[in-house]
Amino acid sequence: VTHSIPACIGSMMINSKQLDSESPVSIFAVNKCYVTAQEGTFFDGSGFAALVREGYKVRSDVNITLEFRTRAVHGVLLGVSSAKVDAVGLEMVNGKVLFHVNNGAGRITATYEPRGTDSLCDGKWHKLQANKSKHRISLIVDGNLVETDNPYIQSTSADTNNPIYVGGYPADVKQNCLTSKSSFHGCLRNLMLTKGQQAELFDFSRAFDLRGVFPHSCPQAEH
Repeated sequence: VTHSIPACIGSMMINSKQLDSESPVSIFAVNKCYVTAQEGTFFDGSGFAALVREGYKVRSDVNITLEFRTRAVHGVLLGVSSAKVDAVGLEMVNGKVLFHVNNGAGRITATYEPRGTDSLCDGKWHKLQANKSKHRISLIVDGNLVETDNPYIQSTSADTNNPIYVGGYPADVKQNCLTSKSSFHGCLRNLMLTKGQQAELFDFSRAFDLRGVFPHSCPQAEH
């Protein structure tokens, strides 16, 4: 077995002596155990998860669905970029959700603006779906649809080849469809990317790089 256990471990004794888990010699990707936990992955606002090391190819179509819960008004949700301008990005800016797409001709954005600035930042779960179909893009947040016109109808494919960054991205990585540098603080679950009939559900514990991200459990209440 080469991967860690997604669980809480307490009161460990070795030769009838209790291990002190409060002051470890070293620690890596281990968080506190929550008294009441929910399914989901906790992002502490300092880092990101990196998925698909060999690079994710968005091309003409992709449908991104996820659920999030936060009390912060800013934060990167997801970005896939290329070395050129082609990219897609999902982020929260001032309590709004923005879905950006650049198929090579220019960036277009679908913006979901809730009635109250903090209504998506209420610590409750919200469902998001971002869809790119050739030159068309749309965003559905909690069942509310936003579509946007794209003047660049000849340009239909986002030729990305970089990893999928979720909740943030490293300082040395270029993201052409994100305006925010703030890492997401809160919980995400059920991240799925679908192309045609091919749906892929991403498990954060299988990310090739995790910083400030704790898979498989979320605290019931944010501190």
